[in-house]
Parts: sequence; structure tokens; C-alpha cells
Amino acid sequence: MERRKFFKTGVKGAIAAGFLPLFGDINAHPIEEGEIQLFDLEESDKKIQTPTKRKKTAKYEVVVVGAGMAGISAAVAAARTGAKTVLIQDRPVLGGNASSEVRVTVNGVQGLHNKHKVERETGIIEEIMIENLHYNAQESYHVWDHVLYDYVVRQPNLTLMLSTQATDVVMGGDKIKKVICWQITSETEYTIEGQQFIDCSGDGLMAYMAGAEFRTGREGKAEFGESFAPDKPDNWVMGDCIMMSTKDMGRPVPFYPPSYMLPFDAKKAFKDKHRKINQLKEGYWWIEVGTDIDIIDLREENRHKLMGYFYGVWNHIKNSGDFPEAANIALDWVGSLPGRRESRRFMGDYILNQVDLESYKHFPDAVAFGGWSLDEHCPGGIENLDEPASFFHSNFKQIYEVPFRSLYSKNISNLLFAGRNVSVTHMALSSTRIISTCAMMGQAVGTAATMCIQKGISPRKLGSEYISDLQEQLLRDDSYFPNHPAKDEKDWARKASLIFASSTSSGDAKLLIDGVGRDEIDKIHHWQSDGLNAELQLEWDKPINISKVEMKFDTNLQRKIMMHKNPDKAAQLGQVPGIPPELIKNFSVEARVKGQWIEVAKVNDNKTRLVKTQFPSVSATAVRLKLKETHGAKNVKMFEIRCYS
Repeated sequence: MERRKFFKTGVKGAIAAGFLPLFGDINAHPIEEGEIQLFDLEESDKKIQTPTKRKKTAKYEVVVVGAGMAGISAAVAAARTGAKTVLIQDRPVLGGNASSEVRVTVNGVQGLHNKHKVERETGIIEEIMIENLHYNAQESYHVWDHVLYDYVVRQPNLTLMLSTQATDVVMGGDKIKKVICWQITSETEYTIEGQQFIDCSGDGLMAYMAGAEFRTGREGKAEFGESFAPDKPDNWVMGDCIMMSTKDMGRPVPFYPPSYMLPFDAKKAFKDKHRKINQLKEGYWWIEVGTDIDIIDLREENRHKLMGYFYGVWNHIKNSGDFPEAANIALDWVGSLPGRRESRRFMGDYILNQVDLESYKHFPDAVAFGGWSLDEHCPGGIENLDEPASFFHSNFKQIYEVPFRSLYSKNISNLLFAGRNVSVTHMALSSTRIISTCAMMGQAVGTAATMCIQKGISPRKLGSEYISDLQEQLLRDDSYFPNHPAKDEKDWARKASLIFASSTSSGDAKLLIDGVGRDEIDKIHHWQSDGLNAELQLEWDKPINISKVEMKFDTNLQRKIMMHKNPDKAAQLGQVPGIPPELIKNFSVEARVKGQWIEVAKVNDNKTRLVKTQFPSVSATAVRLKLKETHGAKNVKMFEIRCYS
């Protein structure tokens, strides 16, 4: 068994901060030669004040490292599908780049060049975003942190470890056996044993320590035939950036720059149409610094430079005289933790590339989708004003597929990944790195990890022999990927002899069992009532045993629902406050047993598109939904109904 060391445990290894209920033993050790004593104690006090070295162990089935939106989705999916799961996060808050520490908008597929334009992601990521609309109407990033926290800690089978950095692994052949972690707030080393490991940390330290094959930098044109790639491969990666938000003080306020401010060449910068000061409320994504050396090694140096460059830009806004509208504007928040776009990309059995995306290649093992533009930021960022801030090479007319083979390691047999560290080229990453796309990958690998444990197989074998099982579970759990309608043979709704509704204003009740849980471009897959208090009924020729009825309702997937640093932006984008008005609010489920209708489930104040009801098994010849009320819409729209024993 090989132990790959990265940091030595102790004060020097304390690199994260966190909170977790304690478990295991605490073992004190005497001060050894060369150790630093924090206080110069009297001899009589030393016995009491001796520093302790805490070591604890825990065992889980699925270990997820990194709790951005991809990691949260992975951990929740693994826990919900039955695996005992731990989610390990190196920061004191959840969300990664989307957290209050960085404040990157949770974007997804938007700006498609077709009539849909927005093709919003569903599943776990949508559940989170709708909860935020409900609990955080004020769009506070600090409240958003706690919305995420509540969402995670209430999940059965899931343990959260905040402020805990995975620093080392214990290997057994080509498998990770254990991950070694350091939690700075408790000064404790944790050894976490697992069966399947998922790296959603972005930089991928756990995967790196395990020896997983990876790439950095840009591929050359010739390798994959990518038209936007450089002629020759190089080491450039897209840069880190920091964000800011402001407030109007109602009176002129001066700005005095800090000592570390770096000068800003506004004349040269503003020649690029993307480097513009179009508003003063939030920004600016183009204040970024990349590198062709090692962006992880340079992170602290780049952080310092980013802060200097930001204040150079803000000093120009406030003190150049070119922006008189900034007189009353003051900085309210400036990030201290840079958001990262790119570092290591770990190699799977397939490397997704620009050609695949632009040709909308169909993958038999598709498990997620994307559609953000090929948004490659320039080498060097703000230190390279000779090139555009971003090239925005190409937009998509439809969504593309993400294959499962790009989400597990080619050489570590129990390692999966999701987020910006997956098996894609630099050029493909310019699109797949978008947060909601990463979250869909997370739901896919979390579900896959549980299936691997249940079947006693590797992710590779799951992908080659049981991919349809994975896809069916993902579709059942409200994920989506094009060209893959659900075909679940266990779903009794597909075998109904009759399905009908009390009224119809659009679509057809029969479309609720066609296997597609959303409308597609020029293809409807819904039924919509004519008014409220509608009914939907399924009939079978013979009694069947039913204990679950699952439904997908409307949340208007062509409307954006993300949170913004600028409170005016949601309205500008046509967003509506609160829970989508189209969503069902109150309804009940009835079953016909021996000729009599009985209520088997009742749902009030619903907040999710996917609603799963479960009840004691009944032998029924029919199921009926009584759809009473939405969150505001005049009609009820559904996309799917399923029934299971």
C-alpha cells in the first residue's frame, strides 16, 4: 500500500478551517524537538497547555471532495440513491466559486441561437436555485451560503465537513483507499476511508495525489482538429479573477487607493469592446490574471496582483474624471478569494473537445448537457491588453451532450470527477466550466458512485455495461440529456391502458409517458389543464401494486432564475421573484382500490419540479391526481408521471 505524502501534519499542514461534530479519540503527544510552542509557559502550566495532536478516522461509501455546486450535487445524489456519503470542503462556506467569498453567478445554458435561448438545467441544481428564490428574496450572498448549508445538512446519509482540506491519499494498487484531511479549526487530522471517491475541488489535489493522469494548458490545433486552438500546444490557462459590488451613498464619496494598487492603462484596455465600464454596480470579470507556468503555485502571488489591478481600475473610475456618475458610488464588497477558471484537467476514457461540441455529437453514454458559448478568456488576462478579454469564439444553436467517459479517471479505478477538472480539452472547457453544467456532471457522478458500490464494479465497467441503468436513474431524478428518452420498464405509467385529463388547453395527457421530461425545440412533451382544480387519471386493465407516484411539473425552463450581485439585473433579464408561478403548489394523489377512491398522498406548499410521493403499497386499477393550485399560474402544466411498485 503506497502513501503519497503532500503536507506534513501539524501547524504547517493547517490549510483549511471548519466545523464538524467530533467523533473518535483525541490523543495527546509530548512536544518533540523542533516543535514550536505557541506560548512561553511556566513549568507548572505546561502539562495543561501542551499542544495536542488529534487524529480521527471515519468510514464512508462515497467520499466527495470539494463542495462547489458540482460537489454539492454529487454528494446529494450519492446520498439520495443510498450511499453513506461525506462531503469535504476546504472553506467555511459551501458553493465554491458561487459562494459569498467569490460570487460568480450560477449561469447555465443561455444565449442559444434558437427560439428557446435559455435551456435551464433541472435536477438538484434547480432545486437549490428555487429554494434560494424562496428563502433569499433579498438576494444576499451571505444568506445564500446558509441556504446551501441547510440544503446539504438536512439530507439523509450525508455528512458535511467544512474547512477541511484533503491533503494526502492512501493507495491500494490503482485504487484510492483513504484520503487524509486536515481541519484547521479543530486542529485535527482525519483519515477518511471510502469505496468510491469523487473530486469536485477544481484544482483536484486528491486526484493529483492519487496519481490520476491530467493535463494543463492548451492543446494544439492538430491533436483534435480544434479550429480555435493555437497552432502549437502551450501551457496557458484561463485566469483567476475577483469580483466586487457597490452601493450608492446618496452623496459624493472620495476614493483613496491602497498602497498595493497597480496602474491601469485605460486607453489601451478600452479599445476592446469587452473591457468596458457599462455599469457601476458589480464586476468586473475581465480583471483576471492567467499564466503559462503553474497557476496553482502562483495563486497567492496572483491574488495579490488581482487586488492591485482591481483597485487600479476602480481608481480610474473614481478619480480620472471620466465617470462623473461614480461620484456617489462606494465599494461595498471586494473579493479576497479569487475565482478560478482553469488548472488541472483529469483524463478519462474520452476527452471531450471543441469538434464534439460544435457538431453536437451524440454519445451513447451521455449523462449531462451544456450550451454556454465557447468563451475562452485571453492568455494573461488584464496583463495582456493586446488581445480581447475573451474571444467568445462560437455560440450554440442547441445543447450538446457530455459523455460519462469524461467523468471518471482512466488510470485510478475508483475515482470520478465533476466540474472544471473533467476530461475535456482547454477549448471545450471554455464552455463546460459554467457552474450549472458542472452541477449536472456532479449529479451524474454521484449517482454513478452509488451504483458502482451497489453492483461492486468500477465506473468504467458501469459505463460500458450498465450505462442505461445510470441514464434511467438520472432521468427519473429529473436530469436531462438530449436524444435519450426514458425507457424505464419498471414504470407502470408506461403500461397504462388509458391516460386522460379533465381538461386540456395545450399538449396531450398521453405525452406525459413519452419519456421526455421537458419541451424540446419544436417538440412539445407536456399536458396543460384549462384552469385549476384539474384532474389527471391513469387506468390499468388489471390491478397493479403501487407505492410510488412521481411527477414533473412546470417551472418554465426558458426563464432564468439565478441570483445576481446587482439587485436590478433579475428584472432586466425578465426574471420573476419567488417560486416560479407556473409550479404546482397543492395537490393530492388517489388510487382506486376495489372500486373505491382513496387518498394515498397529499402535497401542500410544493417547491420542486420533481415531486416523489411514497405510501404503503396498494393494489389499484387506477391513479388520479387532483391538481388544486399553482404558485400563481392559471393552468397546471405537467411533463411526466411515473408509477412504481
